[in-house]
Amino acid sequence: MGILLFSIFNGLLYGMLLFMLSSGLTLIFSMMGVLNFAHASFFMLGAYFAYSISTRVGFFPALILAPIIVGVIGALVERYALRGVHRYGHVAELLFTFGLAILIEEMVQLIWGRVNVPYEIPEAMRATAFILQGLDYQVYRVFVLLVSVGIFLALLLLFTRTRVGLIIQAALTHPEMVSALGHNLERVFMLTFGFGCALAGLAGVIGGNVLGTEPAMAIQLGSIIFVVIVIGGLGSLGGALAASLIIGIVDNLANTFNIRFAPFFALFGITTDLGGIWNDLARITTSSIAPVLPYLLLVLMLIIRPRGLFGRRDV
Repeated sequence: MGILLFSIFNGLLYGMLLFMLSSGLTLIFSMMGVLNFAHASFFMLGAYFAYSISTRVGFFPALILAPIIVGVIGALVERYALRGVHRYGHVAELLFTFGLAILIEEMVQLIWGRVNVPYEIPEAMRATAFILQGLDYQVYRVFVLLVSVGIFLALLLLFTRTRVGLIIQAALTHPEMVSALGHNLERVFMLTFGFGCALAGLAGVIGGNVLGTEPAMAIQLGSIIFVVIVIGGLGSLGGALAASLIIGIVDNLANTFNIRFAPFFALFGITTDLGGIWNDLARITTSSIAPVLPYLLLVLMLIIRPRGLFGRRDV
């Protein structure tokens, strides 16, 4: 029972990191209709900036400064590059953001190198928060969960209880009316894109030292966040949260318990004695298919409910 609860806690941690990463992309897509292929690259920049800042002034200044820097970079990208591409349609946007992701990855390798950097959990947060049946859970992991929940509540309040949130929501469906009321729509788009990138940067700050900070981290998580927003529903913040938690918990449970499928395949006469591909099928375990489970969930969702869990339109 303790291992199950520990695995669920780890799944919640991973799921909330995915949510922080996907929430920025959800915001950008909802507001601008842009599927930003470079979004995970801003997550990577957040981790690397946090590493460089924390080695000089500590972790907590990096927690504030790194997302701001990433957000400013994102706003400048929208203002001086993406805005000019936007008029040519979604294909041009996808090509631009794909190229931007490659450019950021090459710049990271040029500045910080091609190997992992020693971005570690701050010493003050390595203590044990609680012990569950002999298993330790670090203070830092609890901190990450609390920050992630706080971000979700802050976004929820931002969009439902503030003037800024109302302007953003109105710009989604009635941009001409918002512009006619005197709001600078282009500035709103720029700030929204920058804010979404800052959220990705914040996820990088608190997740880079857990998942590892290295040049391939953007590629590893880039496809997962698109799975999250499709399963949750395009443009749905609540859907992104639900999908992130589902993927995080399922992934951790599959790796922790490593259940063998041999007894199930034996019901159909498939055993290791048959040799060839049947031998491989009989040896399948949940941990061996854990990396593809999110994509299997994606396929099932597209078959059963193409608009996702809480989406309002089909993919």
